[in-house]
Amino acid sequence: MRLFVCSCVLACGIVLSAAAQGTSPGSAPAAAPPPLPATVISAADVQAFLKALPPDEISDLPIRVVDVGGYKVGVFGVFRARTMPGDAIAHLTRTSEIYYIVKGSGTLVTGGTIGALKPPPAGRNAGPRGDRIDGGVSRKVAVGDIIIIPGRTPHWWSSLDSDINYLIYRPDPDGRMNLK
Repeated sequence: MRLFVCSCVLACGIVLSAAAQGTSPGSAPAAAPPPLPATVISAADVQAFLKALPPDEISDLPIRVVDVGGYKVGVFGVFRARTMPGDAIAHLTRTSEIYYIVKGSGTLVTGGTIGALKPPPAGRNAGPRGDRIDGGVSRKVAVGDIIIIPGRTPHWWSSLDSDINYLIYRPDPDGRMNLK
């Protein structure tokens, strides 16, 4: 009798374990999807991309956007002329931005509230934008600095000391970016 009870308990354990793993008793566990290939963007490719950005406009263009299994990750190159720091903005997505400053320096303001709201220019981010940020945190950033800006957080270059190039890494949990 004890052997029968132990066998029943063991069988129930196997069935419950298999159910939790999505398999039936006696079958192999579901195979994991094959790993995705790594993507390499060489330093030479980044420098060539940044050098080719137009010097007379604010550029924020994708170098690469890849599917990493369930969401996308983009690497963007940005150029801003010292005379064009741009508007205060907030993106209406969950996509965070990680800035890596490659060349130049400036004052970046994050958080707070966007002041003097205005409509976005044609073809630009539809999120709120304005002439300034009230009550944000102002910090001087320069070559080698990394800044993490959570999605929906207002941000603004209040001043630039020189022309600036930086990379933006954008993990895209909503899959909104086009692959490149």
